[in-house]
Amino acid sequence: METRPASRKAIAWLALVFALGVALGVLGTYVVTTRVFAHGPDENNPAAQRAQNRATMAREVDLTADQQKQVDAILDSVLARYNAIHQTVQPQYDQARQDGRAQIRQLLTPEQQPKFDDFLKRLDDERKAREAAAGGH
Repeated sequence: METRPASRKAIAWLALVFALGVALGVLGTYVVTTRVFAHGPDENNPAAQRAQNRATMAREVDLTADQQKQVDAILDSVLARYNAIHQTVQPQYDQARQDGRAQIRQLLTPEQQPKFDDFLKRLDDERKAREAAAGGH
């Protein structure tokens, strides 16, 4: 049985579509597994990152259960010290932020100032959310 040119063309197109589907499936699987699943803890969740780092260290260093408890206590103590240091310098950061904002406001027209205020509110809300996720910095 002889195949007509139109049938061969249709078979070629079908094979091409099938091959492209397979290629896109492979590419999609690669992207999901390397970009989504391989990242580990949520980058916006410092507590999850710390927990993941502690678990990785315990596994890689082969800590005993007792050592892991002691290391956790040390890391908690260091984190508390970091938070205390942050609290002592926070007023300086706040003042620098307010000074910069005041200088920018002087450059703005009356029409721009409400837009700037909305922009700052979004920034402040995002900063507060990050600080809350980080444990209250």
